[in-house]
Amino acid sequence: MKLLNCPLNGPRNITEFSYGGEYHPQPDDQTTDANAWAEYVFFHHNKAGLVLEWWCHTPSSFWFLAERNTLTDEVINTLTLAEFKLREASRG
Repeated sequence: MKLLNCPLNGPRNITEFSYGGEYHPQPDDQTTDANAWAEYVFFHHNKAGLVLEWWCHTPSSFWFLAERNTLTDEVINTLTLAEFKLREASRG
């Protein structure tokens, strides 16, 4: 059985989760043109290696981020959006 660690609910069977796609910062809705919005919504990097992805614990509807190696399918870390923003702010 493969487990994924939900930041809210702890380790759970992978079947309890839904994949939500790559994380990428949302553009500013006041200054972004239609082409940039289309890029944000429809195009993804789909790179091999370490990626940041949205995951949802379906029974609790809790969304969080997971750092996952797409080559090995190993989840390195899971964190809430608030934890991610704090980490990014501390990196400067």
